[in-house]
Amino acid sequence: MKKKLYILIVLVLVVVAFLFFYKFNIMDKKTDAYKFKVEYESLNNKDSYGNNKYRELNIDKNNMIKYSSAYEVLSKINNNESFIVYFGFAKCPWCRSMIENLLSLAKQNNEVIYYVDVYEIRDILEVKDGNVIVSKKGDTNYMKLLEKLDNVLDDYSLEVDGIKYNTNEKRIYAPNVVAIINGKAVKKVEGVSTKLTNPYGKITKEMKKDSIDQLNCIFKCLEEQGVCKKPNAC
Repeated sequence: MKKKLYILIVLVLVVVAFLFFYKFNIMDKKTDAYKFKVEYESLNNKDSYGNNKYRELNIDKNNMIKYSSAYEVLSKINNNESFIVYFGFAKCPWCRSMIENLLSLAKQNNEVIYYVDVYEIRDILEVKDGNVIVSKKGDTNYMKLLEKLDNVLDDYSLEVDGIKYNTNEKRIYAPNVVAIINGKAVKKVEGVSTKLTNPYGKITKEMKKDSIDQLNCIFKCLEEQGVCKKPNAC
């Protein structure tokens, strides 16, 4: 009898161990949070541009990221929803300078962050013979987003040989973090300290505080449903 009980206990422990392994090593890898962690951490200390290396990141596997698209964000806007969207991409050194702060605040506020990778969907403009031309068309839904977010976005200009050319277009830069309230864009921040002039450089405590203060305003906007109605207010 004791032997059978012992075998039963062992079998139960094996099943529990299997379920634990499945939950934390298989199921977790299917989540957006885990995918985001792998996407950004896979570049840690890898060679980047100009003999620089990508900043090392340590991203929580239980972060609040939800992968999205320009089309899905447009749909949420048209449905008059309230949410936060982060525009960026893994290779963007400025994005890597603020993303840990954004994720930390999202978890503190228990707020989902909708992530749109803008690396491939934006249009590319260039100056040729003194004229601004489109060298690559942007994704249709990206161009529609420019219209929807127009009031918080920055102008897009090009500079060649010291001459500035206005493109007559707004731009979703990376990173851009936007608070949408009832389908209206009310606040946009980069989340990067203005004191950080080199995205590969060391981030001081003061720079980190600047970043957190910027990003906190986005969460405050959402929490208070419109406290930041003016694009530059907080």
